[in-house]
Amino acid sequence: MTAAGGSPRRRGRGEDSIYRDGNRWRGAASLGYGPDGRPVRKKVSGATRDEVVRKLRRLHEQLDASLPPSDDRLSVGAFLDRWWSVNLPGQVAPSTLDDYGDMIRLHLRPALGRRKLTKLTVSDCDLLWQAKREAGYSPHTIRMMRAVLRKALGQALREGLVPRNVASLSAGPGGVTAEGRTLTPEQAQALLGTVRGHRWDALVTIMLAYGLRRGEALGLHWDRLDWTAGTLAVSQSVKRIRDYGTGWSMLVVSELKTARSRRVLCLTPELLDVLHHHRTRQGEERLAAAEAWQDHGLIFPSEVGTPIEPNNFTNRLWALCRRAGLGHWHPHELRHSGASLTLAQGTELHVVSEVLGHTSIAITKDVYGHLLEGQPRAAAEAMSRALFGRQADPPGRGAEGRASAAPEPE
Repeated sequence: MTAAGGSPRRRGRGEDSIYRDGNRWRGAASLGYGPDGRPVRKKVSGATRDEVVRKLRRLHEQLDASLPPSDDRLSVGAFLDRWWSVNLPGQVAPSTLDDYGDMIRLHLRPALGRRKLTKLTVSDCDLLWQAKREAGYSPHTIRMMRAVLRKALGQALREGLVPRNVASLSAGPGGVTAEGRTLTPEQAQALLGTVRGHRWDALVTIMLAYGLRRGEALGLHWDRLDWTAGTLAVSQSVKRIRDYGTGWSMLVVSELKTARSRRVLCLTPELLDVLHHHRTRQGEERLAAAEAWQDHGLIFPSEVGTPIEPNNFTNRLWALCRRAGLGHWHPHELRHSGASLTLAQGTELHVVSEVLGHTSIAITKDVYGHLLEGQPRAAAEAMSRALFGRQADPPGRGAEGRASAAPEPE
């Protein structure tokens, strides 16, 4: 660095420095002072002096825009770990935090963790979704992976660590949600016949009747049951969550996450009778447990009043289904069966969506829309009768019957 007359000039304090280091050019920029009062300098390198000058200029532009300088060393894995442990707690429910941690640990970190955050591309995301599809993962699971990464990169974008959210720009997984198995009315009756008199008689009946999630059913409370009005509020859930800091897991009863999932069920006299018998049986268990009983106010607790371990219920349900001659059925398939059987009785989709606690009717239609294929035809027939005064077709005389009965053109 020389002055106008050609003599060397000392670089001013805080000015950028550019120098050659072997075959590379390097530069350092002063970015002010850190929280500890010490100067903060950022180093860059390039194949040419002009490249270093451009990088230094970009650093100052970021500083002028109140953005932090990009960290080319920060990996996607390190950022996801920091986002999950520092930024996410308090924003979501503990169970959701647990689910996000699983998604990061099992899918995002192994595939993208070693890439630099600033170098992550839309193509990287698209290739990951493609690999997961080829590995047999469902569209729903891949959508969850993309949603977690999109939310994390949204934080990076707000902090100025990345110029755009590449997960949002990636192609979302297509495909229709696979249709789950459902019990037929005969199978449902066989299951209820098998559990009749069992301590989980009422639990299985309520889950099947309303399509409750496993945790929701285990979190039902007596004080949310109005015997006079015949209603039961669904507001809490039993879940096992993990603390990744300590490695311990614990069973918790927590409030449901969304307003749509918190709902009120209308009970029929038959179901109220089932719950009356269940309460009598629970009173007997409480007397038998004596001082060991821990009252949590749960409708479906363990034999000593504590919340039931969800996996224990799953295992017991498998045994009950096998005893009923149905084979292996998961609690979530009871939910799917309850919804399907309700729709088969002609219940409107929006009502079923409310009973299930779906966040939107679009989710209900996505999962159960195939059960409503006859409704467009019925709607067209009703409109035709209204416009043309035609009576309803007798059985076996639909559009095809009319076409075959019409006279042939001359």
